[in-house]
Amino acid sequence: MSTVLPKRLFIFGLGYTAKAIAGRAFAGGWEVISTGSEGTLSFEDEGNVRLALADADHVLSSVPPGNEGRGEPLDPVLDRYGDALKGIPLSYLSSTGVYGDTGGAWVDESAPVGTGRRTARAEADAEWLALGARVYRLPGIYGPGRSVLERVRQGRAHRIDLPEQVFSRVHVEDIAAGVIAGLQGPSGAYNLADDLPCGQNILVEEACRLLGLPLPPLQSMDEAQLSPMARGFYAENRRVANGKARRVLGWKPRFPTYREGLRALSATTRPTVASAAPAIASSDQR
Repeated sequence: MSTVLPKRLFIFGLGYTAKAIAGRAFAGGWEVISTGSEGTLSFEDEGNVRLALADADHVLSSVPPGNEGRGEPLDPVLDRYGDALKGIPLSYLSSTGVYGDTGGAWVDESAPVGTGRRTARAEADAEWLALGARVYRLPGIYGPGRSVLERVRQGRAHRIDLPEQVFSRVHVEDIAAGVIAGLQGPSGAYNLADDLPCGQNILVEEACRLLGLPLPPLQSMDEAQLSPMARGFYAENRRVANGKARRVLGWKPRFPTYREGLRALSATTRPTVASAAPAIASSDQR
């Protein structure tokens, strides 16, 4: 009687989101090989990486673009291992930041990209699409240990006094479910976002309600001493549609809005008194 061998998923960059994907793949019977600080191989170990790629049934990259201003390649994975990826089904974790600012309008995968602050991300996104990859455009990612709940508890959450701005987000477990569904799906771009974009202040207020903690003061960006990165986050305003992933991949988020997601996380989060330390700027972005 023959034995069915597990399929092999190779992951470049075993970070927060990729770990959730790896866990779900492993539970589904896949063998997972990865690079990164907690991975099984070093990215620089070219000989063993290439051997593993030769046996891979699917390759996922969560490695962000390099800093071309510092002489780094646009995409480190494609620069070093692009020739070894030919003929292998591919997936790539991108960002909804490629859509830029839409003034709060809805965007789907047909919207123009490359007009925002993440031009390098848009270029890398296009390179992976040209290779026939499944490209997952992700908004603000949250999940265990990485959510507005932690920022509220630690006194680092902000409420910024700005005209209505709307952002999309997605629970890390819903990303993992979408990517696993896409392993057998067609190539192309997919938005993985929840169903209810909302302003950041609404998110902070819901976290405070769940934890029974007071609201942080309403501040200007200058008063909050936001970092340039956080200011960039507030400079863009868009709603991200997820209809294509639902239709094509059969994906359905377990946490369709921030309410379900934060409620589930708060069940394992112990309320504490918020710190009186000065607030530190932060963002839901990757």
